Amino acid sequence: MIRIAVTPEEIHPSEPGFIAMILNRGWDYVHLRHPGASLSDMKHLIDSIPQTLHRKIRIHGHFEMLASYNIGGIHLNRRCPAAPSTYNGNLSRSCHSYQEIQSITDSHTDYVTLSPVFDSLSKSGYRSQFSLEEMAAQNKILHSSVNIKVIGLGGVTPENAKSLISAGFDGFAVLGYLMSAPDLEVLSYRLDEFDQISN
Repeated sequence: MIRIAVTPEEIHPSEPGFIAMILNRGWDYVHLRHPGASLSDMKHLIDSIPQTLHRKIRIHGHFEMLASYNIGGIHLNRRCPAAPSTYNGNLSRSCHSYQEIQSITDSHTDYVTLSPVFDSLSKSGYRSQFSLEEMAAQNKILHSSVNIKVIGLGGVTPENAKSLISAGFDGFAVLGYLMSAPDLEVLSYRLDEFDQISN
């Protein structure tokens, strides 16, 4: 089961500490979103994260940083829909329908995020368009026809993450529930909650 944390749009002063704690607790990746951040802002953020953890970071933009950092991969989305022509590293992408997933033809995509699987905690009015039954049926079809892991994103909490696993997802990605923690102590408690369903 793949566990991913996703940062909010704005860089928070506590973010490097949050990222270090999440990754040191065994989560697979942290995705750095930050669509409005400058290249300088992103470099400062990555420099504030221990180098030993950089391989567990995926970036959603400013792909020119790949030449300077040992980053764990890139994530494609509507804002940055294509990888650099010379890139052959780990690749993931955002999808918002099963049709999008089925249309992926390259063999370099190791997983996709499908969102929103539940009503978003961080985006007001961003509501799920899927039922658990539909997702379970579609995931079963995908696993028999497409060799891509599907990660559920959007409104994921410890209470509903188990249902994603039951519905055939290969893991989950969490944004609002983790990143809205007011401090490291609360973040640690919330990570404990996810540990209880992962074991």
